[in-house]
Amino acid sequence: MSEKIFTILPAYNEEGKIGTVVSKIIKEKIVETVIVVDDGSKDNTVKEAETAGATVIRHEKNAGVGAGIRTGMLWGKKNGYTIAVVMGGDDQDNPDEIKRVLSPIINDHFVFVQGSRYMPGGARVNIPLFRWITTGLFSLIFKILTQFPVTDGTNGFRAFRLTIMDEPGMDIHQKWLDKYELEPYLFYKCIEMNLKVTEVPVTKRYPEGKVGYTKMVPFLDWWSILRPLVFLRFGLKK
Repeated sequence: MSEKIFTILPAYNEEGKIGTVVSKIIKEKIVETVIVVDDGSKDNTVKEAETAGATVIRHEKNAGVGAGIRTGMLWGKKNGYTIAVVMGGDDQDNPDEIKRVLSPIINDHFVFVQGSRYMPGGARVNIPLFRWITTGLFSLIFKILTQFPVTDGTNGFRAFRLTIMDEPGMDIHQKWLDKYELEPYLFYKCIEMNLKVTEVPVTKRYPEGKVGYTKMVPFLDWWSILRPLVFLRFGLKK
């Protein structure tokens, strides 16, 4: 089977970072195309990404990271790609680890691979204590609800076959998945449907200091991440 692999980078106001990320990915020569889904940025994210060599898809208005990933997935399917690698546009992930998340898919027939900063071999550079606690708590809840030995349920670095979109019961088009919900939704649904899922160790680097490591709004966006687990576990959403 001939694989066509691309990277999805959802981005919102990532000027000064997105060009670096795109350049690093292209330098690795692993994926065919880098897609930056610009989610209504007000800065020079689009120009910087295009200059670095990415193909940019624009949302006229800010819709959310889930909407951005969905746009990238649909573009990939339409253009004949088989595997998507999703990373952050904020330069917190290591493009030289793309081969880690791809290997189980290409070599061992897995369909969904989640990156984990907490597995042996993974790393957390400058991680704020509060982020360490909250990501650990989420992963514990995820593990209890799914009975899957997840170690890092919130890591945005992952790879999967686009065929997961065609699985009965998988519906990425639901509007409630637009914000942070789509990422845990995909992970949860692949486990629920007994698809081959695994984790691999990756590195997550946070900028020094308290500013700039996240765009999440406390409580509101925390619920956005948590509610797919609650809704799916108790049959409130499909």
